[in-house]
Amino acid sequence: MPIAVALIVLALGSVLFHFLSPWYFTPIASNWGAIDTTIGITFWVTGVVFVAVNVFTAWAVIRYRSRRGGRADYQPENKKLEGWLLVATAGGVAAMLAPGLLVWANVIDVPKDAQVVEVVAQQWNWSYRLPGKDGKLGTVHPRLVTDENPFGLNAADPNGRDDLLVASPELHVPLGHPIKLVLRSKDVLHDFGIAQLRVKMDMVPGQVTYTWFTPTRSGTFDLLCEELCGIGHFAMRGRVVVDEPAAYAAWLDRQPTFAQVAARVPGNATAGQALFATCAACHGAHAEGNLALNAPRLAGQPAWYLERQLRLFKSGARGAHEKDTYGKTMAAMAATLPDEAAIANVAAYIAALPDTPAAPTIQGSIDKGRSHYATCAACHGADGRGAAATRAPRLQGMSDWYMARQLRNFREGVRGGNAQDTDGAQMRLVAGMLVDDAVIGDTLAYINSR
Repeated sequence: MPIAVALIVLALGSVLFHFLSPWYFTPIASNWGAIDTTIGITFWVTGVVFVAVNVFTAWAVIRYRSRRGGRADYQPENKKLEGWLLVATAGGVAAMLAPGLLVWANVIDVPKDAQVVEVVAQQWNWSYRLPGKDGKLGTVHPRLVTDENPFGLNAADPNGRDDLLVASPELHVPLGHPIKLVLRSKDVLHDFGIAQLRVKMDMVPGQVTYTWFTPTRSGTFDLLCEELCGIGHFAMRGRVVVDEPAAYAAWLDRQPTFAQVAARVPGNATAGQALFATCAACHGAHAEGNLALNAPRLAGQPAWYLERQLRLFKSGARGAHEKDTYGKTMAAMAATLPDEAAIANVAAYIAALPDTPAAPTIQGSIDKGRSHYATCAACHGADGRGAAATRAPRLQGMSDWYMARQLRNFREGVRGGNAQDTDGAQMRLVAGMLVDDAVIGDTLAYINSR
């Protein structure tokens, strides 16, 4: 009897939890209501079967329980029962599969007027490419992928010259217009998933997959990689912003074309030397850093990273938090750089300075730090020298006291909270694993040993 009661309570509790639970689907923001309907049908079919099996098992436990003098009645087959089970099972399976097939037919039938957006996934970042005024995407090839050409675009293809390149993990799309997503991966299996839009599709290296949707309400929706793609999988996040047509057009106008990116002139180190004179007052004549002035070492960092941070300071995306005292000072200094050319020039000059590693100031357990650094190494490299492909700066040989402060800032939300600082937001997630200052010290001690 207790077993029978437990089975009935399990079935009843499951049904009540389904109907009374506060956790359910996120409100839909696209045309894919049919997906919710299909999942609902699956819930009903499997729910009925689940309840029926548990109730039948409870009934059987009571009806055929052991009794004194009772004898079992062996029946090797029951054609009537088997027939009913066959019909019921076939009906249940058909009820679950048929709606899914109808929905899949719609998924692969993209509207002819859909706007094409290419989504490129890479451990652990998202980037996008949109056709320019000619409405055509240029050809790409994995062999053409470099730090300067991360999309692998074919420079000889005229259709690609006006392609719009979005290096940020934030994609904007217009409200009410169908969007076709062309999906490709540069390294491992990824999965493009946005719960509110009911969009989810695998991205397979060497293949091009696709899906589509029509956004039905404006807003910002989280993009997650829903395939376990490596040690930094949890931090591979992005956003899809659904804009009104006017706002979307304005965003589109701000995106650079492939031709513009290819035509960018590298920073001039000679011109940057004069601009660096102001920076040298704190960071030193050779950008070696100055602990007394809380100015970290800059020499040894690549120009692309220095440019990115100067832009963040200048735009207010970094150094605006009330607790970021030293960041506020740097934001004021970055504001003195008048334009993009000045930022590129001073970054080029700093990158050309002698690379003399900073002296370690933090002590810790190298052995313990080795295990903590395993996650960091996925982006920053096993030797801590950084990688442009993963947008990760150099750590080895840099000012460890400064890195300790920044890790605390990331962990406490002082840095990485601004919507424009997408790389900082990712680092904020990772820094949360460093639970206290001792762990930070051990990690930096290991980095210093590289």
